[in-house]
Amino acid sequence: MTGEDWRVAVIVEPGLLAGELANTVAVLSIGLGAAAPALAGARLTDQAGRIFHVSANKPVPVLQAAAADLRSLLLKALPAPDGALVVPFPRFARTLHVYAEYEASIPERDLSRETIDGVGLAGPTKWIRSLTGSLKLLR
Repeated sequence: MTGEDWRVAVIVEPGLLAGELANTVAVLSIGLGAAAPALAGARLTDQAGRIFHVSANKPVPVLQAAAADLRSLLLKALPAPDGALVVPFPRFARTLHVYAEYEASIPERDLSRETIDGVGLAGPTKWIRSLTGSLKLLR
């Protein structure tokens, strides 16, 4: 579900090192795109016949919030409204380099006790605004 009344937002901890910040935004964006392929993936052709894929069909603001605020935002966002998406990036994920290890560790963890480096959201405009309306753009 990605109708006209949908918004997307990526929120990250601004104090991360540049590489970690870039990685967090990238991973959250991939998670959102994989969960809702209608957010991107369309193919277009330019005047010379070059075919390429669209990066996104909606704006994707990258906002900032401190880790404690990210955790609070995540807990407010869950459970998400029907069809909405919540993609968290808990800090411990950086220490795991095999997805199977990450997946296996989740049932043993409580995200309300984890440091959260970022959250990707997609869903109804009103819901996204209620969660992110007071946040500033990452600069």
